[in-house]
Amino acid sequence: MPESPHREASDTHGPRILDAIRQIIRAADLDSRQLASKHQITAPQLVSLMAIVEKEPTTAIDVSRRVHLAPSTMVGVLDRLEAKALITRERDSEDRRQVWVRATDAGRALVQTTPFPLQFSLERAFGKMTEAEREQTAAAMERLVQLMAVAPEIDASPMLEIVAVNARDEHGEA
Repeated sequence: MPESPHREASDTHGPRILDAIRQIIRAADLDSRQLASKHQITAPQLVSLMAIVEKEPTTAIDVSRRVHLAPSTMVGVLDRLEAKALITRERDSEDRRQVWVRATDAGRALVQTTPFPLQFSLERAFGKMTEAEREQTAAAMERLVQLMAVAPEIDASPMLEIVAVNARDEHGEA
């Protein structure tokens, strides 16, 4: 039985898409390394801090939803941000179960001075595209994510948090 044209197209496009995704992941890895060395913060930490600054006070659950990280992962991210004095956490005086997260002045300053991960690479690439190409690319990426989101509870943070910038002792040694 001959293969269907749909199957054949899938076979040729699948490897191209996977290769493109690998290249994007590589670019994200390089960007994360540069972010970590230049600003001492990882991409998940920066994205979480940006979400906190955007809407504060907020809760860990709200931030985890907005940045698409599992709540258990978010606790670790917030611990590291708090250790760097970029955020504070405070229990609600009326409902002790509620914990409010706020950025510190240092956290807000870092958000103001630190580029969004992959911002410059994307801006450079988008600058070479027409508005229609940008819209088509965004729609195709959103659709691919939607189709692949079989298990939305899967935490993507290990892929994002590649660089261990906190792996230093109190003397700054690794």
